[in-house]
Amino acid sequence: MSWPAEWDGVAESVVTTLGPNDRWNVAALGLRAPEEPGEPVTARTWGRTRTWRNFGERGSGYVQFTRNPVDFVEAACSVREESEPVLDSADAWVDVSAEERDSGEEGGTPWTDWALYAENAVVEREVVPVVSRGHAAVVEATVAASRLDVPGYDTETLRERIRYFAAVVETAGGERERAAWERFDALTDWRGD
Repeated sequence: MSWPAEWDGVAESVVTTLGPNDRWNVAALGLRAPEEPGEPVTARTWGRTRTWRNFGERGSGYVQFTRNPVDFVEAACSVREESEPVLDSADAWVDVSAEERDSGEEGGTPWTDWALYAENAVVEREVVPVVSRGHAAVVEATVAASRLDVPGYDTETLRERIRYFAAVVETAGGERERAAWERFDALTDWRGD
């Protein structure tokens, strides 16, 4: 089975994994493209998160490609659980099996690398790609926020990045990006207030 899209480097996605309460945990997950044909897509979880636990216990999940910045912010910055595994906003999704490949610790934070194998892939909507600076700023802000107060990262440098991303959303974002930023503001303490 193949993935519904090709990319180089790291693509940001939303993943749902089934928890012990039989609800689907929604989280952000960076996907590293295979370097050679036939190799699996890989992902790294940081810390002892719900995704890490559910991949380890269940060995599966649903990787989703969504353009909805609000869903992405909620996946990255909150604990969100759903009764169904696929979000309405998913343009495409992949039912994956997850296999632990490696683990270690960096800067006091444990990490685990996973190989993700596509079991089933569905394209819900084909869209013309539009590069949105506001959308990219929202995504990058969630990455920076996830590293706040983590040993090995300078908190003030991260806050400065987030301030820059806020300005990008303000000047280049549309209605959905501004709504996502409001949600980001409500879910994170990036200002250190």
